Amino acid sequence: MSDILKDFKAFILRGNVIDLAVGVAIGAAFGAVVTSFTKNLLMPIIAIPGSKADFSAYDFSIRHATFRYGAFINDVISFVLIAAAIFFLVVRPINMLFARRKTEPDVLSTTRDCPYCLSSIPIAASRCAFCTADVGAAS
Repeated sequence: MSDILKDFKAFILRGNVIDLAVGVAIGAAFGAVVTSFTKNLLMPIIAIPGSKADFSAYDFSIRHATFRYGAFINDVISFVLIAAAIFFLVVRPINMLFARRKTEPDVLSTTRDCPYCLSSIPIAASRCAFCTADVGAAS
C-alpha cells in the first residue's frame, strides 16, 4: 500500500501535473475576464444601432418543443467577440513581442521538395533519390 502512495505522491508532485493545475486555474480566471469584457464592453457596441443586444427572447415552438434560436445567436456573437478579443488583445501582441525578441538567424534550407513525389531531396540534386525523376538543377 505504501508503494502505491509513494507512486501517487510522485505522480502528483511531478512538474507536469502542477503546471497543468496552474494553467487550468489561470485559464478559468482569464476566461472570466474575457467573458466579462465581451458581455460588458463589446456586446453594448452591438446594441448601439438597435434597441438591445440580447436576442434570447427570440424563439419558436413546434408541437410543445421550443427552439430558442435567439440564445444560439447570442452564443455565436459572444464566441466571435471573445475570439476577436483574445486574438487582438493577447495573440497579436504576444506574437509581435516574440518576433521582436527573436535572436536566432534565419537558417537557409539545404533541401527542396521533389516536384513529382514531394520527397525532400538536397538542393544540388538533379535526380530524385526516391522516385528517380529528373528534377533539374536548382535555381
